[in-house]
Amino acid sequence: MAPTKDFYAVLGVSSSATQDEIKKAYRKLAKKYHPDANASDQKAAERFKEISEANNVLSDPEKRKQYDDMRRLGAFDGFGGFGSRTSRPGARSGGGAQAGGFQDFDIGGLGGLGDLFSSMFGGGAGRQSTRKSGPEKGQSIEASLDIPFRTAARGGKVPIELEVTEECATCHGSGAAPGAQLRVCSECSGRGVVSFGQGGFAVNRPCPVCLGRGQVPSEPCPTCRGTGEVRARRKVLINVPPGVDTGSKIRLKGQGGKGSANGPPGDLIITFNVLPDPFYRRDGTDVIATIPLNIAQATLGTRISVKTLDGKKVAIRIPPGTPSGKRLRVRGQGIEKGGERGDLIVEVSISVPSNLSEEQERMMKEFAEAGGLKY
Repeated sequence: MAPTKDFYAVLGVSSSATQDEIKKAYRKLAKKYHPDANASDQKAAERFKEISEANNVLSDPEKRKQYDDMRRLGAFDGFGGFGSRTSRPGARSGGGAQAGGFQDFDIGGLGGLGDLFSSMFGGGAGRQSTRKSGPEKGQSIEASLDIPFRTAARGGKVPIELEVTEECATCHGSGAAPGAQLRVCSECSGRGVVSFGQGGFAVNRPCPVCLGRGQVPSEPCPTCRGTGEVRARRKVLINVPPGVDTGSKIRLKGQGGKGSANGPPGDLIITFNVLPDPFYRRDGTDVIATIPLNIAQATLGTRISVKTLDGKKVAIRIPPGTPSGKRLRVRGQGIEKGGERGDLIVEVSISVPSNLSEEQERMMKEFAEAGGLKY
């Protein structure tokens, strides 16, 4: 039984689909087959894993390129995997020629391609399905966080809610219901891996029956349905450093998914997206504020108050004859980053009245004629 791994067919898109089309297809299918919406349907859970597996490869440009390259080289034999499966007790990873003419090798030794093979031949959504007997570090999580402009400039704290994969608290990752017996997996004979071979080689992948554990329970855990993992939501308060910009990242050690078998938790990687501000905009460490002036203020000069990022007000003198677009600089009132602080730049925008009374229009004409201005 060779695995069918045409990821484009799994998501129902063509091989020339854009990243946006792949994302839309994944979201639609994931919503339909999500375990939360199909609690009693094991087939839906398996379908959800398959969809997540396909998206994990095709949504990553580098993995997708490797996958497409292997398709062109015929590495999947019509997307049927590596021909027949050779689930042989005692077969070794990386060994020499085996019975039946196959030579085994472990996909973990192929570097980047090994990771891709692992994903296509048994990896789960976001992590591999192979279970280790010892402690295993938890899943690292990447998330995007929208933050207000002023919080990005000055720093502060912003809450975020994350969905993480954690070890099931009921079965502690074993996949077995309380009191259930564990027996050696008949599919892989307790190895935790099965092999798929063609052309004299065999590729090992985690056993799909025991999920790489080597054992299967007499009764699956009712909480995680035998997977050993559950999805959980967690709230985290993010400390935003002063001066971050869109695309800035921070890594929070130990704030990711819970480790298994007393392993350390994973990390949380946050990418910031700074929201626009109605009053300020940014130019490096400088902050620009556009201030409207009427014709009289711009012509005769005036004094105005402008609020800084810290909430304080500074008085600024507008000289007579100030044109629209003129910039006035207030030193040291910008964004602080790397031990230096930028400036607050006040940009003048002159507003012209759209409606004049008869008296105002007459006086404006007199003003223009006195100054030799054409109208």
